[in-house]
Amino acid sequence: MDTLETRELRYFLAVAEELHFGRAAERLGMAQPPLSRAIQQLERRLGVRLLHRDRRGVLLTGAGEVLLHEGRAALDAATAAARRARRAGSADTPGASGDRLVLAVKAGAAHELLQKLLDAYAAVPGAAEIEVLPSGMCEQEGMLRDGRADVAFMHTPFNSLSGFDSEELMTEGQIAVLPAAHPLAARGTLCLADIADLPDLPLARWPSHGTYAPGPGPEIHDQTQLAQLIALGRTVAVLPDSARAWLWAEHAAVPVTDAPPVVTHIAWPAHSRSRALAELVRTATEL
Repeated sequence: MDTLETRELRYFLAVAEELHFGRAAERLGMAQPPLSRAIQQLERRLGVRLLHRDRRGVLLTGAGEVLLHEGRAALDAATAAARRARRAGSADTPGASGDRLVLAVKAGAAHELLQKLLDAYAAVPGAAEIEVLPSGMCEQEGMLRDGRADVAFMHTPFNSLSGFDSEELMTEGQIAVLPAAHPLAARGTLCLADIADLPDLPLARWPSHGTYAPGPGPEIHDQTQLAQLIALGRTVAVLPDSARAWLWAEHAAVPVTDAPPVVTHIAWPAHSRSRALAELVRTATEL
């Protein structure tokens, strides 16, 4: 049997990610015994062992590792299809205003470019309604994969473009955002080594795939938190130059000469056939 149900995938992914049947059952809102039976039934149907179970806990087999990776993508694709179909269907209901596209953007990033795109696209005959969905740090990729967004502004090297079609829109340098009263704020330029190990001003830490790298700096969840911690003298961050648009009076921005350039892309699912999306991309590339 080669087919899988989305319910089975959700059950398996919960166990594979938690590596504990009790926590997985709690996460799924069900009892542990039926979850264990469902995983055993899935293994029998596939004819492979997915998990090693012993008194110390649960470990993934090689087959389990494959299903974890492929299953996430498959479940995201199924969820995305349902969400996008629901949005398309809402445009068909009486009184609906027509096509609607959800554009995911990182809060505060490439603000000027975004405003120019929205203004230019609004002038296109028959333009779809654009819902701008601000996201947290590096969340646009997940929003695009699971269907919460139809199109996104992505920023390399921070976001992965794997599996998406994309067009490059803008390249910019990076700046160190420091408390205005800090001695380094008076410098004309900085390099990464200047701010890497400041004892009084540790670098902010960003989430990557849901986890944070170890270090003394604070874990950053959103732009407002970052702005406040910098203003209070608790952290420093290296950000794209366009971040100057949201800086406070208590901040200072100093160019970082050896930081890699940040490239802003407009990205969308490779299989998309939306005419409204194609027109939005065309407008973006002409700016």
